[in-house]
Amino acid sequence: MSLLDSLVDLRPLRENRTFRRLWLGTTASGLGGQLGGFAVVYYTWEHTHSAAMVGLVGLVRAVPLIVLALAGSAFADHVDRRLLALACAYGQLVISAGMAGVAATDVGGVPLMLVLTGVASGLAALGGPAKRTFIPALLSGERLAAGLALTHLSFQIAMLLGPATAGLITAQWGTTWCFVIDALTFGCALIGIAGLPRGVQGAAGRPGAGAIRDGLRFSVRTPEVRGAFLADLAATLLAMPVALFPMINEERFGGRPEILGLFTTAVAAGGVLASVLSGLATRRRHPGTVLLACGATWAVALGLAGLSGHLLVVLALLAVAGGADTWAVVSRGTVVQSSTPAAYRGRVASLEHIVGSAGPELGNLRAGLVATVTSGGASLAIGGLLGVAATSLLAATTPALRRFTVDEPVTDKTH
Repeated sequence: MSLLDSLVDLRPLRENRTFRRLWLGTTASGLGGQLGGFAVVYYTWEHTHSAAMVGLVGLVRAVPLIVLALAGSAFADHVDRRLLALACAYGQLVISAGMAGVAATDVGGVPLMLVLTGVASGLAALGGPAKRTFIPALLSGERLAAGLALTHLSFQIAMLLGPATAGLITAQWGTTWCFVIDALTFGCALIGIAGLPRGVQGAAGRPGAGAIRDGLRFSVRTPEVRGAFLADLAATLLAMPVALFPMINEERFGGRPEILGLFTTAVAAGGVLASVLSGLATRRRHPGTVLLACGATWAVALGLAGLSGHLLVVLALLAVAGGADTWAVVSRGTVVQSSTPAAYRGRVASLEHIVGSAGPELGNLRAGLVATVTSGGASLAIGGLLGVAATSLLAATTPALRRFTVDEPVTDKTH
């Protein structure tokens, strides 16, 4: 493989105007979302100084995400996904404005902030799976893998710039302005979604509970999809570090918000570098193997970070974890999207959204609870060990995921 082939594939952005507009809107709103996410965690920590309460933020996000994503899968393949995504983005804009009001006035305090966080998560649970179906509708073959890599690059850019920026904004002006910017950037997301084509693809079966069962049955009975979901959960449910960042920051580095922002920025920096070199992952024929290797790397790096008391070493290990996570997410998406027919795409996207979003939130809750009886560093080290063990077990028992092969590259779809 040449050096050029190892770099991120930009052809979807150059060749597909609709994808380009969607990507730009997603990148802008993702940056705002990182500011808002940081502000929720910092607001909760500042008012409670409890790792368990910070972990509770994860539970508040996870419960509506799981419930509404499953409920949404009942009709995800039977409605105009573009209109669904637009409606949810409008709702998220309103909720972010409400969070700004709570942060500015302290009316309702942490309880109301948690309620609004849950509502925002519910809207994301309905709109997120719809947005996941847009990329395979616009791209195919090698372009699909490249588009997924670019989408994750967008996420990593937001993670790289967002938390550090949020830390500086919070230190200077407080969390209110983080929420205000978050609300404004949803306008960019609305522009990107509005440019998508209308329409509903033919779905298998009728909407309702039967559609949910069909989606679950397909995912469980398709070993590549099942294995990809379990590999992601092994990493995030057992070794998610974000809820521990405030405690580790206070235990070891003085509790300053500027340092706290660097933790997530380090994860993102590794992710951006991995995204720039994503050709090394997207052009490989066995994305399942890449997924498993990256899951183990993620867990090992985070476990070692939990044992270190040196800031630069912690940041370097978090960067390694971020790079592994990027390739793992791209590989998971390639396996799942390549294995799912269009008629099931909305339902499987809902399940993927649950795995990719609720898994980390529940992992944060687990990490916070363990930290309350140990310490932030110990909880992170224990999670890393559990993540390595679970990933190794999955690799040994799921040959279909290890052997999964993507099709030969095909030409991009028309746009």
